[in-house]
Amino acid sequence: MNVPRYLPFLDGPALVAPRMKPINEADWLPPHKGEAEWLQEKRSLLTHQADQVFAIHDWAEDAATSAAGQVTKHLNQFRPDLPELEAGLSLKDVSQYVSDDLCVMVNRDGLYCLGAAILCAPTFWALVDKAGKPLGGLHEEVPGGDPELASRISRIFSNLPQNAILERFNWTVQLGPERFTPSSGPMKARLREMEPEAAARELYLRVERQTIRKLDDGSSVLFTIRILIDPLPPLLERADHRTAFEESWNRT
Repeated sequence: MNVPRYLPFLDGPALVAPRMKPINEADWLPPHKGEAEWLQEKRSLLTHQADQVFAIHDWAEDAATSAAGQVTKHLNQFRPDLPELEAGLSLKDVSQYVSDDLCVMVNRDGLYCLGAAILCAPTFWALVDKAGKPLGGLHEEVPGGDPELASRISRIFSNLPQNAILERFNWTVQLGPERFTPSSGPMKARLREMEPEAAARELYLRVERQTIRKLDDGSSVLFTIRILIDPLPPLLERADHRTAFEESWNRT
């Protein structure tokens, strides 16, 4: 079995609190197994369900243009597997060349607000409910959150050096391999109808890789989210993986 690149449960339970580390730019938006298939699905979502996966506010247009330019420049420099991208692509256009969702956080009077976003792989939240909101509004319903979480993330955004890229991971378990999951309702309904043994065979590890970097305006931040899905049962065939997973899950 090919072991996935990212297995964050080996490092402990999933945490809502930010736990970020710097990475090199070459490692920012790398290719991954299954990327071509996901990009095809992503383009379909942007074409047929754009109102659910794309949002932009007038006050975020400049920041969104800056984000698109930053991603384009990076892909042309570090992704030789992709065609050369022309300058001036929109955020929506350039997002179709990367697995990651792209969220532009704009500083408005000291509050970072979700001004523009491509969100094709939401983990149980809907863009239509969150677009335009400040950090506090984005995290108000997150399990395990705390009242100071938005303030802590805001400080990280404000103090982020211009050329730095920070990375963190989150993870959970879900039923089935879907990436576009704006609600947990359908999954919970299916689970209620399944025997535990049958459900266990259909569990998948959902890894959320997040990065942040400042945009050229020096205040807005590009927040990227990459979702990676792998069947869970094969991963737990290894005794060390099974032990680490059980310990992490029980501490979540």
